[in-house]
Order: sequence, then C-alpha cells, then structure tokens
Amino acid sequence: MLVALGLLMVATFMFLIITKRSTPVVALMLVPVAFGLFAGAGLGISDMITDGIKDLAPTAAMLFFAIVFFGIMIDVGLFDPVVRLVVKLVRDDPAKLVLGTAVLAMIVSLDGDGSTTFIITTSALLPLYLKLGVSPVVLTVVAGLANGTMNILPWGGPTTRAAAALGVSPSEVFVPMIPSLVVGLLVVLLFSYHLGIMERRRIGKIEIRESVLARSGSGGGDSSVAVIDGPGGGVPARPSMGTGDGPDDTDDAPAADSGFTGGALDENRETLRPKLLWVNAGLTVALLAVLGMDIVAIPVLFMIAAGIALVINFPRVAEQQAAITRHSSSIVAVVAMVLAAAVLTGVMSGTGMVEDIAQWLTSILPEFLGPHMAIVIGILSIPFTFFMSNDAFYFGVLPVLSETAGKYGIDPSEVARASITGQPFHMQSPLVPAILLLIALAGVSLADHHKKVLWRAAVVSLTMLAVGVLVGQIPF
Repeated sequence: MLVALGLLMVATFMFLIITKRSTPVVALMLVPVAFGLFAGAGLGISDMITDGIKDLAPTAAMLFFAIVFFGIMIDVGLFDPVVRLVVKLVRDDPAKLVLGTAVLAMIVSLDGDGSTTFIITTSALLPLYLKLGVSPVVLTVVAGLANGTMNILPWGGPTTRAAAALGVSPSEVFVPMIPSLVVGLLVVLLFSYHLGIMERRRIGKIEIRESVLARSGSGGGDSSVAVIDGPGGGVPARPSMGTGDGPDDTDDAPAADSGFTGGALDENRETLRPKLLWVNAGLTVALLAVLGMDIVAIPVLFMIAAGIALVINFPRVAEQQAAITRHSSSIVAVVAMVLAAAVLTGVMSGTGMVEDIAQWLTSILPEFLGPHMAIVIGILSIPFTFFMSNDAFYFGVLPVLSETAGKYGIDPSEVARASITGQPFHMQSPLVPAILLLIALAGVSLADHHKKVLWRAAVVSLTMLAVGVLVGQIPF
C-alpha cells in the first residue's frame, strides 16, 4: 500500500507542477500532507515535517544570503567592467563575439539566477549580434549552454535540491564535481567557438565603428557596420532592432545601439559603487576561494560575506534595507520552496514510503544495472529534468532512486552528484521560465533554439558525467 501511495503521491505532485495547476510551493506542502494523512500518519505528521525543516534550515539560509550577496555585486557594478571588456574584445570578429557571449554568461551566472544572466547578456550583446548580422539563435544557444552548465553551483538550485532531498551537504555534492564543471565549461567554449567560426564563414569579418559601443543616447540612425571579406561580396549586416523583422519579434525588444542601458547595466543607477570595485572583487574572489577549500560551512560563509558586502557598499541602515528588499522576490521564492520541500521529504521518510518504494524498484531492476545505478541516474537526469521541473525530479524521483542505489552500496552524495549532470539539458526545457525569457529577449523561436542546442546540451551533460566517473566522484 505504501508503494502505491508513494508512487501516486509523486505522480500527483509532478502532474500538478507540469500542468501548472499549482505552484511548486503549494504542491510541496499540500500533496504530501494529504497522502501522509491517508497513509495513517495522523498527528505524527507534524513531527515528520518538523524534522524535515530542521534538516533543510541550513540550505535555506545558504540560499538566502547567496542571493543577497550576488545581487549586491550586480547592483554595485562588479560585472559591468567585464561586460565592457567583452564588448571591446569581440568588436571585429563574429567568432570572438560568440566566444565572448559564453564567457560573459558564465561570469554573470555566478549569481545563480538564469533570468539575471540572460537579461544582462542579451542587453549587452544582442545589439552587436544584430549589427553584425550574427544569428540571435547562436546567442540563445551559447547563453543557454553556459548558464545550464553553471547551474550546478550550490546556490543555483539543482545542487541544493539534490542535497536537500537526500539529506547531504551541498558542499559534499558540489566541490567534488568542480573538475566536471570545468571540463563542461571548456566543452561549452569549444561549441561556442565552433558556432562563431561558422558565423564568420557565413557573413565574413565585421568592422564596427565606435558608435556601436556608444552608451545610451547614441541614437539608432547611423549605419555603423561594414562587412569585409564576406562570402557574399560584402553583404551588410542587419539593421538595428526596432519593432523587429520577424513574427517572433516584439515592440519590447531592446534598442540596438545601447549596449549599456536599462536594468542591471544602467550606468546611471544609484547603486553603483565604482570606487569600491576592487574591494568587491577581492571579497568575491575570497568567498569563492574559501568555498572551494570547503573549510567553512556554506551558509555561514555566505552569511558573513553578505553582511560585509552590505556594510561596505551600503553603510546606511535604509540603504541596507533597500538592498535586501530589491532581491526579496527571489529570496522568498527560493527559500519558501526549500522549506516547503521539507514537507515532502519529511512525509516520505516518516511514513516509510521511500524505503518501500526503493525495495520495490530493487526487486524489478535488472541485476546487472544495480552496481551502476549512479551512471543510470546520471543518464536518466537528462530526459527527466527536461520533461519535468527540478522540483518534481529532485524531490519526487531522486529520493526513490537514491534508496535503490543505496541497496548496492552507493552513497547518497554520489547519487546527488550524478543527478546534477543533466542540468545543461534541463535548462533548455520549455518548463524553465528563464529560457523562455531568453528566447523572447533575443526574438527567436523555441523550435529554432532547440534545433541547435539540444544535442550540444546532451554532449555537455554526458561529458560532465563521464568526468565525474573518471575522477572517481561518481562510481561506475
């Protein structure tokens, strides 16, 4: 009975989320409570959920302060010089432009928020793509791959979900996977350069005048691009983006001649702290270095770093409150999701559903696959996280798979590492709001994006899984 109830609970949870009949937070809270009571938990369900909240409290704290810290770094302009440098370095070569897109997306992805990454990347580089005649689909492919690969950062979501669902520390999951992350990023850079080379062959080399790099108020009337050595005898690049030239374009598209206007890249925003650039850069580098050494608990590390960042950049109490409030929507959404997940994990563990389902799966699993369950989970994470949300997979499916793998001596941390390798593929899913934002900003269709990105994303995911196996962090 517990097997049937557990599977039905997972199916109900996934159905509600995938069909968007409920938010993940509501589904995580109410569905397990209903099934737990039906399974006979009674008032004991309170203790189950409380135990789950205690386990996930450090994860919630880590997410809270990580969002605050990296949000502040974007607010104060830490990444603005990187954007300007990338724009200047790629100014005359489509191949450099595409490679620069990957680098910029990787750097901005450090904040763990895909939407922020795509907004900054498109607002900074889409005008150049349109001026040069480089396909915006290339931008979405490269930015999507870069962000998807970086999505395994502990504060990005999937790693935290996997750790929370399996009751392990996020650092146990992420730190051993750093070699996989590095190699995955190298593969993304190779794909980016190859795409850039193909665009260079298609349109030739571009010469951009200074007006392309002009800031707000530069105007859009000057044709500032000349094509040289083009295969078509010097075909001019597409004009600046206004209302668009295709059915997917909208009137809300960013202006083409303003690489640094609006949103986080607005050079006139009040939160900029140019005099503290190197102080903020040093603080960020120090945080990442200590994170890699794994000598301080991640929640404590981000708590201290966020506090220092607030004091340094916003010494007044009102400014500190405003800085936190600016990112309150992201904080509430993520932290609420983690705490709500405690209901699901607590009920599944407390009622014995996880153990019974694991025993059932073990009984039907082909014997030869048992010792290789980590590899199986890594491969399954590619399609599973594409066709369902991260919440559904990590909180609904992964605990069951982990229990099954445990029957063969595979540690939950090893299962968690394997499960996050599918993230480059997951980020291309239409269930991910950030990717829908990206293609909308770039003015391309999801179908065109998928034609170029899916097989590349699968290669990156499998490469990360293979590297994890080779370095011994994922058992074969």
